Amino acid sequence: MFSGIVETTSAVVRVEELREQRIFHIEKPRGWRLREGESVSVDGVCSTVQKSNAHAFKVVYMPETLRRTTLGGLKARDRVNLERCLSLSSLIGGHLVLGHVDATARIARVHPEGDAKIHTFEIPRPLSRYIVEKGSIAVDGVSLTVVSSKPGQFTASLLAFTLRRTTLGRKGPGHRVNIEVDMLAKYVEQLVKR
Repeated sequence: MFSGIVETTSAVVRVEELREQRIFHIEKPRGWRLREGESVSVDGVCSTVQKSNAHAFKVVYMPETLRRTTLGGLKARDRVNLERCLSLSSLIGGHLVLGHVDATARIARVHPEGDAKIHTFEIPRPLSRYIVEKGSIAVDGVSLTVVSSKPGQFTASLLAFTLRRTTLGRKGPGHRVNIEVDMLAKYVEQLVKR
């Protein structure tokens, strides 16, 4: 589990194909100690560290993950958002993020508002029921507050700090991003249905 507060960005060093799976070697951030089996959020996707050395760590993705997320389009030298998993003593600065991406969204518009930028995201319409004004959403693993929501679309305001510290500052209209809606909304829906 994660908080949606991205710790750093890093580069994809190498991508390998292995049958239907894809192996990513990602540059290991300075000072990070990663053990085999540990979870890391890579652009919002919960990823299991397969191997780690002084320079890089390796993660493997199944076809389902590659279809449902933007990871299938990554290549060497692309940058990704990284966050290590929470511990029981961690501060939760954003909101609880599982790293189970629901879908991808397309950035439709970006316009400045003071030091921030308002991003408009187009999403699959069925996800709209889980997105509420002033609610939380994870975009490429970044915890954001929803400014407005309507069927098939939502907006979020990104501070200059967030744009500098994450890969979202490099993305504009037409780019695709990973979306994870607030898990609490999905749990409430299931409880009500039963």
